[in-house]
Amino acid sequence: MPAPRTARALVTISVLGATMALALAACAPEPSPTPRPSATATAESVSPSPTPTLEPGSAEALRSTFTDVVEAVWSDGRSVAGRDYIDALVAAGFERDAMQVTQDRTSVDDPADSIQFSVHIGEDCLVGQVGPSVRGPIVALLPETPGETCLIGQTRPIDW
Repeated sequence: MPAPRTARALVTISVLGATMALALAACAPEPSPTPRPSATATAESVSPSPTPTLEPGSAEALRSTFTDVVEAVWSDGRSVAGRDYIDALVAAGFERDAMQVTQDRTSVDDPADSIQFSVHIGEDCLVGQVGPSVRGPIVALLPETPGETCLIGQTRPIDW
């Protein structure tokens, strides 16, 4: 006696389901192997990569890189610490010796309402400003001051 119609339908559906599962599994990308350092790796092979250097260019050409770095530091925690921005800009390849930064704290040791930092490039300056008194990171391309610096007033030494 032939199998009831519903039983055959269930067997067919089960076979189709198994076939589709195998077909989908075959289409899935294989996970890429995670590179693992060998036990005999030398210190040289696992040392951090050197600080990148930016291609020489005008301040205008480097403005987008400067902006990206400033926005990344801000979005990571709304930092109002000058060192965070200076270190991130150095890591991106900007020259530390060409930078200025204002104080993080006021003369009465309160947190600053905003801080400014800059990179002097040729006769131009990339200037950033962040802090609770501004809506978000501000970046500007400005000419250098008559004193051939970027920021006016007292700045702090970048000696770290």
